[in-house]
Amino acid sequence: MKAVGYYLPGPIDRTDALVDIELPDPVPGPRDLLVEVRAISVNPVDTKVRAASAPAEGQAKVLGWDVAGVVRAVGSDVTLFRPGDEVFYAGSIARPGGNSELHTVDERIVGRKPASLDFAQAAALPLTAITAWELLFDRLGVARDGGEGQTLLVVGAAGGVGSILAQLARRLTRLRIIGTASRTETVRWVKDLGAHEVIDHSRGIVDELRRIGIPQVTHIASLTHTDTHFAQLVEAIAPQGRLGLIDDPAQLDANPLKRKAVSLHWEFMFTRSLFETDDMVEQHALLDEVSALVDAGVLRTTVGDHYGTIDATHLGRAHRLLESGKARGKIVLEGFA
Repeated sequence: MKAVGYYLPGPIDRTDALVDIELPDPVPGPRDLLVEVRAISVNPVDTKVRAASAPAEGQAKVLGWDVAGVVRAVGSDVTLFRPGDEVFYAGSIARPGGNSELHTVDERIVGRKPASLDFAQAAALPLTAITAWELLFDRLGVARDGGEGQTLLVVGAAGGVGSILAQLARRLTRLRIIGTASRTETVRWVKDLGAHEVIDHSRGIVDELRRIGIPQVTHIASLTHTDTHFAQLVEAIAPQGRLGLIDDPAQLDANPLKRKAVSLHWEFMFTRSLFETDDMVEQHALLDEVSALVDAGVLRTTVGDHYGTIDATHLGRAHRLLESGKARGKIVLEGFA
């Protein structure tokens, strides 16, 4: 099968940062689906792994943790799907990624593709939808249809996770949502996705909140540059508030949160599949619910750019845009040449 991978970690501007390769077709395990990959999307985790994680000597590492495709075969113990089903999922970081013509994935973390979306539109959703859902409802503890009189600040609201988090919070809770964005096109994007207010994090989060008459917020979802904004977030969070984050600060001193009794929450959507937790199948249920909400017109896809077919050149371009910090929504690729 065709695939895209790398043999040595490093910066994206190297000529061999990503390469087109041929690999043997994978064989599904007992709980696995064998999926014919129709479309993928690219996430910051792809760039981080490519830059720092060395494959086994002489072997290529395949990235890609967002797939939409068709089930070609199923393992002996599979009960949730059958061949021919259209699916979407993020997969497991402990297994090869989906930047390949065929891919195996545990059925417990797979959802049924929204019928109203094509494969590229669907591929934009799984990783960010799971992350946003778990962050909002499981980590920050907001109840469905709850949050009346409370506020959610989303730092980096124009990115992939922010683009779905703003929708979930607006459609499924009563929170007042404040997104951050710093460019005209991203401000428009965040407002269109459901934020009640948009502020410019480059002008200072605290000053911007005061400008719109909201000196403190009860919940913060810090999706990017948490270490850069941390002092501002500590000042902006209300006493007994909740702060959730998904990025990788070089260092984080939680002591300043003590005075306000603020709780700190990490979200990592790969935890359930990485440790095969007892509730791993919750991601199957979550994705099925997201699919139903999309088909009902409650949520929409978060595609920002379509970069063409799945190959090393187009994926390299996607990695560069993500590393620039200027991506809006999700970058998708579709089909193999």
